[in-house]
Amino acid sequence: MGLAKQNETSCEALAELSNGLRVRETRDSGSCLVCGGELQQSVTGLFDTRFGIDGIYGVARCCQCGLEQITPVPTAAELKNLYESHYNFGGEKGTLYTNLRERFLSSVPYRLWIRLDGDISFHGRFGQGRLLDIGCNEGRGLKIYAHNGFQAEGLELNETAAEVARRAGFTVQTCDLSHFKPRAPYDVVVLSNVLEHSLDPKQMLLDVGRLLKSGGQVWISCPNSRSWLRRTFRSFWINWHVPFHISQFSAQTLQKLLAQAGFTIVETSQITPALWVSSSVIARLFAKKSRPTRELRNPILMLGLLVISRLFFFPGLWLGNLRGRGDCLLVVAAKS
Repeated sequence: MGLAKQNETSCEALAELSNGLRVRETRDSGSCLVCGGELQQSVTGLFDTRFGIDGIYGVARCCQCGLEQITPVPTAAELKNLYESHYNFGGEKGTLYTNLRERFLSSVPYRLWIRLDGDISFHGRFGQGRLLDIGCNEGRGLKIYAHNGFQAEGLELNETAAEVARRAGFTVQTCDLSHFKPRAPYDVVVLSNVLEHSLDPKQMLLDVGRLLKSGGQVWISCPNSRSWLRRTFRSFWINWHVPFHISQFSAQTLQKLLAQAGFTIVETSQITPALWVSSSVIARLFAKKSRPTRELRNPILMLGLLVISRLFFFPGLWLGNLRGRGDCLLVVAAKS
């Protein structure tokens, strides 16, 4: 419900952000997107459990670097069409879902919730300096980062969403990440549920490094490929999210990629948000091929499952996090 940022924010234009439109349409989808290594199929029979987009997908693992990626890999043009047709901010407002979401995100209970459930959008972090939220959508996160002390700006390719954020008083650019040249380097760049959408995650991190001052930090959250929810829900795991999630990272593959891009790990952790548990439960119960799972937008159903997940599943979620099987990876890394 109110944790919509965890489920849908900052992902809207990501296929393009990591030099998406610069990716060659002729890229060999049979090789690793990062190192070019040989792929071995590991998962088959996946379908879109959110929007009902037609198509069957799989996931393959690189025999060289261990990164997992979707198969087949959509082209940049295909992804652009998919985001514009299904994913981008479309001006929805005035519904029960959006009204409850806006009220919750700006409330004290939300602050308490992220302390209890986990903060995958870094909304609980206070500080100073220049912060860039990549994929900021209509600026819900920018409001929170600004309230926390940062000079918050955004990068968002969807002009409709960017204009909403600008009307709220924020500076939001709408160019591709590879072409973005800020007036001054940033202290923090936020990639909240963003990196997994990239057609070239290594290049995205290199571009982020270019935007940061020396010692500046990138804050990353993304699904964990070793999550116990993935094994439990199988093809209904909400974070397969085909065809939008291009890569699946483990703690090891993400750490290796950050090192290659010139970053040093500052802190890492894992959490399993109740929203993600609830979303996987709803997908398992209601998702069908080629049909939108509208139940994911049902605030009453979602609220009930959120409470159940957090109150009754807490011991299992906590243990899974300790064992490295949390559903979400959280990494803070500094530019070397």
